[in-house]
Amino acid sequence: MAEIEIRLPKMGESVTEATITNWLKNIGDSVAMDEPLVEVATDKVDNELPSEAAGILIKQLFQKDEVAQVGDVIAILSTDGSDSAAPKENTQTIDKGPVNAKETATINTPVASAVPTTVVSSSNRFYSPLVKSIASQEGLSQAELDSILGTGSEGRVTKKDILAHISGRSNQAAVVETPTVATPKPIEQKPTPVPVLASGTDEIIEMDRMRKLIADHMVMSKSVSPHVTSFVEADVTNLVHWRNKVKKEFSAREGENITFTPIFIEAVVRAIQDFPMINVSVNGTTIIKKKDINVGMATALPSGNLIVPVIKNADRLNLVGLTKAVNQLANNARNNKLKPEDIQGGTYTITNVGTFGNVMGTPIINQPQVAILALGAIRKVPAVIETPDGDFIGIRQKMYLSHSYDHRVVDGALGGQFVRRVADYLEQFDIDRKF
Repeated sequence: MAEIEIRLPKMGESVTEATITNWLKNIGDSVAMDEPLVEVATDKVDNELPSEAAGILIKQLFQKDEVAQVGDVIAILSTDGSDSAAPKENTQTIDKGPVNAKETATINTPVASAVPTTVVSSSNRFYSPLVKSIASQEGLSQAELDSILGTGSEGRVTKKDILAHISGRSNQAAVVETPTVATPKPIEQKPTPVPVLASGTDEIIEMDRMRKLIADHMVMSKSVSPHVTSFVEADVTNLVHWRNKVKKEFSAREGENITFTPIFIEAVVRAIQDFPMINVSVNGTTIIKKKDINVGMATALPSGNLIVPVIKNADRLNLVGLTKAVNQLANNARNNKLKPEDIQGGTYTITNVGTFGNVMGTPIINQPQVAILALGAIRKVPAVIETPDGDFIGIRQKMYLSHSYDHRVVDGALGGQFVRRVADYLEQFDIDRKF
């Protein structure tokens, strides 16, 4: 019987694992080449994985809600057209001693999901359902589980980490649940959340998977990067007048509606070219200066969650190209049609808080980037206008730009100059420009 292993593919430079959320094929089902086989979820996007070959599904090596590492075999297909190898029950061979023939006895054994309880972490450290299940089966205490040095993303304990720990544990005469020696990684003093008790009239809502991931990512970003935010007010009167003047012609010619977002992105790209040290990431004590300018745009989903699709090589696109890229990514995000590559590789992020009527905000950096720009609402306000004949009060269209940056590598001078340069490009917008 020919068998083909289906492995969890690499889904981005920072994605090391994925949660199996739903099998689209059952054991014994026929699977065609490129037919969706399983749904997986990473900390960035949900996605269907197509089959790399045609055959009969005979094994599912990960169950729903279990976490697989990139490269793990998640399924096995048979290519001989038979599903007889599909294991319906666990079997073992019983040797009858002197009798030459052996009989196969069927033994019903409990599946992993029948484990009575799993370890529940009392700390803020994330453990996958698979790791917690293994810990419970092996009788690991919470203190011992917390002592394991993780090699996964953000220091998470992987399946290999816990199995290696258990292997070493079995070779010792006794297990010391509370380590008495210092671990290689410094112990972080994490604040203990204040317990909140619900009253009889309160509604308790469990976070969905994406909201949990967003929460973890935001907490991680604040703990990794010391945030500083600089604010600049920009007069965008000319920009607003230009868009109002050309939007009908633009829509008729290009088949796209032009919003303010691509215009803002264009100004951000030009400012990054002037200050390239904003377009960096930090790896320990080294700074990685990015050659590509890939701008992420935070997009609100109908569910209330947030996702950040990325415009790749934004510096190579003109305003028409940026407009089409913005519209397509925004529509795909709202319709859950983004691909893994659509949310990977961002080097700088913008978030338009003005969409919700907010005048400014203090955005949290989208790791591993070092800066993010919040765009406030454009408002008509009275302003002093300077002319050769004197100053007077007039009505102008103004907005606030809020720039949060990582103070490990971006000082106030660079962070402030950058956002000021973005404002300059917006204020100097050519009202006679052709798109």
